[in-house]
Amino acid sequence: MMHAGAEVIAPTADAPAPVARLPRRRGVELSLIVLAVLLSVFGYCAVGLARNGGVPPGAAGYGAGLGVLALLAHLTVRLRAPYADPLLLPIGVLLNGIGLVLIYRLDLETPGDQAAPTQLVWSTLGVALFVFVVAALRDHRVLQRYAYVCVAAALVLLTLPILFPAVNGARIWIRIAGFSIQPGEFAKVLLAVFFAAYLAANRTALAHAGRRIWFMQLPTGRVLGPVVAIWLLSVGVLVLERDLGTSLLFFGLFVVMLYVATGRIGWTAVGLLLASLGAVAVGRLEPHVHSRVEDWLHPFASIAAGEGPNQLAQSLFSFAAGGTFGTGLGRGHSVLIGFAVKSDFILATAGEELGLAGLSALFLLYGLLVERGYRAGLALRDPFGRLLAVGLASIWALQVFVIAGGVTGLIPLTGMAMPFLAQGGSSVVTNWAIVALLIRISDSARRQYDGKAAP
Repeated sequence: MMHAGAEVIAPTADAPAPVARLPRRRGVELSLIVLAVLLSVFGYCAVGLARNGGVPPGAAGYGAGLGVLALLAHLTVRLRAPYADPLLLPIGVLLNGIGLVLIYRLDLETPGDQAAPTQLVWSTLGVALFVFVVAALRDHRVLQRYAYVCVAAALVLLTLPILFPAVNGARIWIRIAGFSIQPGEFAKVLLAVFFAAYLAANRTALAHAGRRIWFMQLPTGRVLGPVVAIWLLSVGVLVLERDLGTSLLFFGLFVVMLYVATGRIGWTAVGLLLASLGAVAVGRLEPHVHSRVEDWLHPFASIAAGEGPNQLAQSLFSFAAGGTFGTGLGRGHSVLIGFAVKSDFILATAGEELGLAGLSALFLLYGLLVERGYRAGLALRDPFGRLLAVGLASIWALQVFVIAGGVTGLIPLTGMAMPFLAQGGSSVVTNWAIVALLIRISDSARRQYDGKAAP
């Protein structure tokens, strides 16, 4: 019963819940970039103090150049990919900066072979490509339309070095008028795009169609045939060129992406079995590879024969000399390794002068870089983007394992470049392209949740 004069309150609709907005975290990215640049400049100054007792005259220019490149990349991300992962770009800047410091430090031991200025130019080109990809590629799914264009371009790039002379036993370079590139570095990204597009389009048939043999489901030849043919052709060309490191990388990339697309763990077992059989066959039949296997099995045989330490033995000596905390930047002797000290064996310099602690920090940076790539892929809803992110991050993971395993004596040596650290223009440009693609993918992954829910 209602009393007279009582106020009647009409029911009102519930107020709409506030829309959840995801933080863009560009301030975090900028702070980490500043820290990365400062750490790189500190390393550059430490080398000069150790070698000449003073700060190098080019320290300010080095810091300014690296800082401008990093700031330009950051502004591009802030404007064109504001939801991107805030760790990818700073880690790339730090690794690239450390690589320039290590190469500059080795240049002081080889006055007739100055590689740091050229590496800085390649780093600039890499950042320029990064800016172009982030700014021009508005949606990573556009790449899916060009899957067969990518694979055709990759095969052309892989075949071209056959027409040029071998360098250090392998035909992986194109040299024209003093200018050289390694086409296989670019081909691995193109093949990752093709594998992602093809496997995404046929993932259901790959996982469920075909005949079951023992513990795994084999897809039909019509579905699996084209991608296996492309992979075999790529690896065959690389074996012909004696580029066994990239062959192993392509094989691992194919197996990882096939497993992610199908969810069948049997593919991993089959991949490991085939890789083992192939490694044994090539190691016994190919003289260039056989010599590396022998060096791996008997790293100190040349010393016992009175010929002095070979590259692997000298690399092991460098790691041993570094101990836990290293000799300090500029105070090591890894230059005794020889001609590949700035490329294949750059990690030995880091191990000697930064020690186990510094080496562990580098591996953690690489691990974090790979993890952020996987995280971006897992957050996506479209299969192509998920596979592409996993494939690109796996390229880094496989490279680091193969290179680090080779220079530490865990596996036989292969001719590959440590991402961002080692001398090599093609490598640093390609790695910046991978960072750009993962920036774009991570932006799409977080953007799809904006205003709905946290990732």
